Amino acid sequence: MRRDPYPLPASVDRAAGAPRDSTARPAASAVLADLRRIWRASGSWLPHGWGDALVQLALFAGAYYAYRLVRGHIDGEVARAFANARAIVDLERSLGLFFEPSLQAWASAHRWLVEAASAMYVNSHFVVTTTFLIWLYIARNEAFYFVRNTFMLAMGFALLGYALFPTAPPRFLPEWGFTDTVASFFGENAQKSASALYNPFAAMPSMHVAFALMISVPAVALVRNRALRLAWAVYPLVVTFVVIVTANHFWLDAAVGAAVAATSALIARSALSRARPTVWAWPPANARTTA
Repeated sequence: MRRDPYPLPASVDRAAGAPRDSTARPAASAVLADLRRIWRASGSWLPHGWGDALVQLALFAGAYYAYRLVRGHIDGEVARAFANARAIVDLERSLGLFFEPSLQAWASAHRWLVEAASAMYVNSHFVVTTTFLIWLYIARNEAFYFVRNTFMLAMGFALLGYALFPTAPPRFLPEWGFTDTVASFFGENAQKSASALYNPFAAMPSMHVAFALMISVPAVALVRNRALRLAWAVYPLVVTFVVIVTANHFWLDAAVGAAVAATSALIARSALSRARPTVWAWPPANARTTA
């Protein structure tokens, strides 16, 4: 038998003439197995693993894109948004409660106050809300789903309000003495970074105030530290002051935002909690622990 003067290596498939790595498939399987172990291990610190966490993230991401869709719908209704804003001015004047320009003028005499309010408007809405929801999901998971349902309902009501009653914020009405303090201190682009749910004609209702209430009330109920409870208790009042003094909302916007939060919580408790009482109900008093 004649020997092949040029023998091919064992790793080469003679029929195909290509290298053959017999260890490729086992190595790939080992990598996938390692990835699965990492996935399970990294999700061990989550209450219900990555699956549930991603579902919750998807819900809030869906709400965000719904906001963007509504914004695209109402951006073409500028005249209507300004007409609605002027209608609010007329209503507040008829009630003798059109105090926003005077309040902003008073705050403007204290530069540090306006700067602090503007900085809080730019940063707190998204950062504080998101941080609280992450903490709630991880540390007080039994209360998270009720709060989540409240948020979903509230954002649904807000979208309906923005579509039916687009409203320009007071900062767009300089003829009434309003000044855009956020743009004055942080530039024109600061307004767009003030919230992930930015909408130039979404003044009614004020979701800054609604969000503040929807996180502060549960926080006060869940936290035992007195200083933290006090801070959370005054947080909605501070946010209301901030959105008015920066000319981003009328007080009527804030009032309707508070009504949206209260209505959403009521529906979440009276209707949704009954549908899934073991998951969606507000936790009992003995679930309250020290933060």
